Amino acid sequence: MENQDIYVGLDIGTTSIKVIVAELVQGQLNIIGVGSSRSQGLSRGVIVDIDKAAEAIRQAVSQAEEKASIKIQQVVVGVPANMLQIESVTGMIAVGDQSKEITDNDVRAVAAAALVRNLPPEREMLSLTPTEFIVDGFDDIKDPRGMIGVRLEMHGILFTAPKTVLHNTKKAIEKAGLTLRNVVVSPLAQAQVALSDGEADFGTILIDLGGGQSTAAVIHDHKLKFTDVDQEGGEYVTKDISVVLNTGYADAEKLKRDYGTADSLATHEDNTFPVAVVGKTEPIMVSEKYLAEIIEARLTQILTRLNEALQAVDAFALPGGIVITGGNAALPGITELAQDVFQHPVKRYIPDEMGLRHPAFTAALGLITYASQMTDIDLLVASVLPNPPAANERPAAQAPTKVPAKPAEPTSDEPKKASALKRFFGNFFE
Repeated sequence: MENQDIYVGLDIGTTSIKVIVAELVQGQLNIIGVGSSRSQGLSRGVIVDIDKAAEAIRQAVSQAEEKASIKIQQVVVGVPANMLQIESVTGMIAVGDQSKEITDNDVRAVAAAALVRNLPPEREMLSLTPTEFIVDGFDDIKDPRGMIGVRLEMHGILFTAPKTVLHNTKKAIEKAGLTLRNVVVSPLAQAQVALSDGEADFGTILIDLGGGQSTAAVIHDHKLKFTDVDQEGGEYVTKDISVVLNTGYADAEKLKRDYGTADSLATHEDNTFPVAVVGKTEPIMVSEKYLAEIIEARLTQILTRLNEALQAVDAFALPGGIVITGGNAALPGITELAQDVFQHPVKRYIPDEMGLRHPAFTAALGLITYASQMTDIDLLVASVLPNPPAANERPAAQAPTKVPAKPAEPTSDEPKKASALKRFFGNFFE
């Protein structure tokens, strides 16, 4: 990929791997290639078999290469919010004994100073997001280069993730013959495309109903404030159909796609369809309503658990409502079911780009959008990380948003936990 106006997003999901190739022309991303393959070697969004995952990535990349007529070498990859942790960091350096002009090296030095800390051996730095620079007491500076000063400070947000998750992801990409351009937390990427400027500013809940897991992300003031991951997704709905109807998994998935709906109240007993049953030579007839009740039961459980986590941090006080996306959001009736569970306005986001008009493509589309909007100051700060992005990566137009990790596991004192969570979340709203 010699042309640096080409961006490739790689979304490694539990049930499918998607690749989107786009060309940046006069500030506009044009989709020129798409590829997808059935996932292998993944469980709940995490790679558990590197070789199988690498092969699935190669298949999806090959499809995208053929359609885009280019050779893909670098990719922007998304990582799930599983066990994501963040912390506020601050760095400070002396630019000189007397006022002197601040350079790229000074920015790198102050970012490196912010990273001076001891991490647990099982965690790795994922990304560092600058929120402001301060030059001799003058704050809220986005890019201090070219200014003069004696003291330079940087406030930022450090994202860390389990070392195993990041290592397996990077290794699978390497085995697939690719190099990393960026590693991005998936909710950050999705927020780039699924939310309007007003929704990201005033505050909105973004829910990704994926195949292996479901993620709720709270965005306020253009920053990701909270994430909660439920370890169930669309594949669990398919498994329920398979078990209850005693049919094969592939047949159950087809039933979900062809006849499934998440709102049983919108179905009728009289509408039936044939189902191939294991051990029987003739199919049985099943009503549309019965299938909807199976689907609705599992999704209600998932949404209810996410609802509890969001209520604990007063997320529903935000005016933007709820936006749902992800592969499972394609089910008819999902918006109505979510509104019943959350008791707040819900809308569904589906990409409107030609060839991507399915909510399962939101993450991959967000990845290329995120990469194309990076600024050079973001790149400078990111370059001090132990595993920085590719040296020739294009900078962004908007600083990445910051993500607070899921709070600590519950203790036996539930009332104290809820109170602490509200204080924690409230601090981000200030």
